[in-house]
Amino acid sequence: MAARSKIAQAAYDLAEPVASEMGLDLVDVEYKKEGSAYFLRIYADRKGGITIDECEKLSKVLDPIFDRELSADPDYFEVSSPGLTRPLKTRKDFLRCIGEEIDVRFFESREKGKVIKGIILDASEDSLVLDAGGTEETYLLSKIASAKRIIRF
Repeated sequence: MAARSKIAQAAYDLAEPVASEMGLDLVDVEYKKEGSAYFLRIYADRKGGITIDECEKLSKVLDPIFDRELSADPDYFEVSSPGLTRPLKTRKDFLRCIGEEIDVRFFESREKGKVIKGIILDASEDSLVLDAGGTEETYLLSKIASAKRIIRF
């Protein structure tokens, strides 16, 4: 994951324990300028997905904390789900999706090609375990260029 700005990191540090207490995982925080406005975006999730009511509750709890503790004063503050199609990057992302099918792309071509599909079985700090076509295989996260859920309707 890319390094956060100082403001985004400060917001993350303030928001993470609040989200955790609410049973949510803080996925990411962004602080960026778009046009002439500054946006502070909090992305939270949990196994099974986050509801709009949970986003609203987290927003209401964090707003006064940010007003009091954060050195920046963004024009807009948003709390949302990171979305179904976002890339999976961290151990928590993969653990949240155990049992789901994903598409994995590697930096370099391997025996079975540069892209595989599999069902997440487990994840550690540095590896991912998939059921890839009936075979349990372990892949180093450092070798994975991207991983996304396969959404079937």
